Amino acid sequence: MNILVLNSGSSSQKAALYAIGEILPKEPPACLWEAEIDWARARVSSRAEAVADLISTAWTGPSRALNAPSDVDVVGHRVVHGGPQYEEPIAITPEVKSGIRRVSAFAPLHNHAELEGMEIIETLLGSVPQVAVFDTGFHRRMPPAATVYPGPYEWFERGIHRYGFHGINHQYCAARAAHLLQRDVESLKLVVCHLGNGCSLAAIRGGHSIDTTMGFTPLEGLMMGTRSGSIDPGILTYLMRARELRGEDIDDVLNRRSGLLGISGISGDMRQVLAARKEGHQRASLAFDIYVHRLQAGIGAMVAVLGGMDALVFTAGIGENSPEVRSAACANLECLGLRVDVAANAHMFADADIATVDSPARILVIQAQEDWAIAAECWRLIQAQRTREGRTSQRVH
Repeated sequence: MNILVLNSGSSSQKAALYAIGEILPKEPPACLWEAEIDWARARVSSRAEAVADLISTAWTGPSRALNAPSDVDVVGHRVVHGGPQYEEPIAITPEVKSGIRRVSAFAPLHNHAELEGMEIIETLLGSVPQVAVFDTGFHRRMPPAATVYPGPYEWFERGIHRYGFHGINHQYCAARAAHLLQRDVESLKLVVCHLGNGCSLAAIRGGHSIDTTMGFTPLEGLMMGTRSGSIDPGILTYLMRARELRGEDIDDVLNRRSGLLGISGISGDMRQVLAARKEGHQRASLAFDIYVHRLQAGIGAMVAVLGGMDALVFTAGIGENSPEVRSAACANLECLGLRVDVAANAHMFADADIATVDSPARILVIQAQEDWAIAAECWRLIQAQRTREGRTSQRVH
């Protein structure tokens, strides 16, 4: 089964192709083909055309892996916000797309791009089956104390509550951590740090999310690349009363002009912030310090909810590739049993333990495998459909 995966993030468009046989591999296999657009560096007149061109290189480019578009059996999409309606992976229909569109306001940097991707696939590949896999799904079993906001209870009744995000990768990292530690995931208490352009923590106990930092939208929680994370909502009402901020400006300010970019004035890319910091740029240094302060505070909160921690996991672009962030994040957390091996942290490879031998808790760096996790969910869904169709055919005969 050839499964094409589209991962439309806030800062990039990724695509990958996997071939899965009759048995789902236990280890993530190498993909047959992958491609990516970094929107911060790309200069395109049309995002839709750029994405269509990107996808078509799977069967037309020099690194093509397919002979024709008809070789694609199913397409999986990462969908950031499933709202109150969608939890499990689901075949995409016009009704499902309408449901995703209704909650697009809650994840404005993502859901619109993901819907656009579905339409591009319809144009390129016709009626090929498409599957939506939701980032919010993994967090749907969080307890009410972590889910319900302390506002009017009517908010909760209207579906305004904490959903959580990055669930696809948080769930994958929990399973991968258990494999690396040679433990049952049901026996582990994990704090997973998904640190990319978007950032979130998840407290995972027994393989289930019991708390996370993102909430009703991906804005809540940690400081991010261009997103503010949690701030005092009174700031917004103050600025609105002062006529410095209109309601329609809020999304733009908090999603696109805050975070590392807003504080440093340089970039939302941690690599550029770190480079400027090394050159003595004061606002870049402040941006880094705020980022680490909030990350440490968040990790502490997750450990408190878990009642302890077996391992801290770093994943995604910054988590995997920035030894500076990992080292700074763990610097004041030896009280939680975290001791970083300086050499391992500086020269680590993917899916490695960077804790010292005597560290009571382990510190893992795990490569984000959202694309593979989505492909695996597509495989499971299609296999389940085939099984049901086979049973129906048997009953008919």
